[in-house]
Amino acid sequence: MDAMNTLERIRIFIVEHIPQARQLNVQNEDELIETGLLDSLGILDVVTYLEEEFGLTVSDEELTPENFQSISTMASYVQMKKEANSIP
Repeated sequence: MDAMNTLERIRIFIVEHIPQARQLNVQNEDELIETGLLDSLGILDVVTYLEEEFGLTVSDEELTPENFQSISTMASYVQMKKEANSIP
């Protein structure tokens, strides 16, 4: 899976599910948690999406701002998880 494809898929989800993200024209590096665009319920929605869309499991220990702060950090997190799962 291509990293850009992952980033764009996550971006589309965020823009479709967070109306303010579309209104503010959120960029991939914008901080979603610190700006209040993504709250605890929003993070749970994103986690559910990532698990279903990319076939991964997000552990409680991985629910950190570093992994969910921006669209870019989410895409990096997904890529890391996919790579870790592909190692025999």
